[in-house]
Amino acid sequence: MGESAGAVGVREAADVNELIRAAQTGDQDAFAELVRLHDAGVLRLAMNLLRSPEDARDVYQEAFMRVYRNLAAFRFDCNFATWLYRIVTNVCLDHLRRRKVRKEEPAEVETSAGVVDRAASFEEEAPHADPERTMWNRQLGRRIEAGLRELTPRERMVFELRHYEGMRLRRIGEMLGTTEEAAKNCLFRATQKMRGALGEFV
Repeated sequence: MGESAGAVGVREAADVNELIRAAQTGDQDAFAELVRLHDAGVLRLAMNLLRSPEDARDVYQEAFMRVYRNLAAFRFDCNFATWLYRIVTNVCLDHLRRRKVRKEEPAEVETSAGVVDRAASFEEEAPHADPERTMWNRQLGRRIEAGLRELTPRERMVFELRHYEGMRLRRIGEMLGTTEEAAKNCLFRATQKMRGALGEFV
């Protein structure tokens, strides 16, 4: 008879805790394994929040550096992934605040496949897409990007974690070090601003 999903989950959590304890004593292999287990999730979260491969890579490196420096302070009073993603979201918030100050968020970004128009990601992928529909999608994409730029860094973080990552408000609150109610209020403000920015599109 196979193990239940709950039993497997408990065993995996115990394995991660063993890795953390080993890494806290200076075991470099254990720390490397912790990174390997979480690196894809960290990079995906940073990319979804910042929409820039270059910034996402910077966040990835900075976040794991912070984890390395602060791992000794981890006390197992919360899930390691929640603690890790809280660090990632804080680093992302720092990047968004700096970006807000610079007032620069280029319409095009450099990727491994070349220069990509950020708004193009909202277009239909069908090879024979209706040109009118494609134009509408491009305009909608640009309006969404403009709306996101008008949000405060915290509003944008909550909005994107909820709508793009599909996270529950309670988890978002935990990651941002606040309450579920505060995250809900922040999401409401962000949603109202986005509706205003989208105008006739909603």
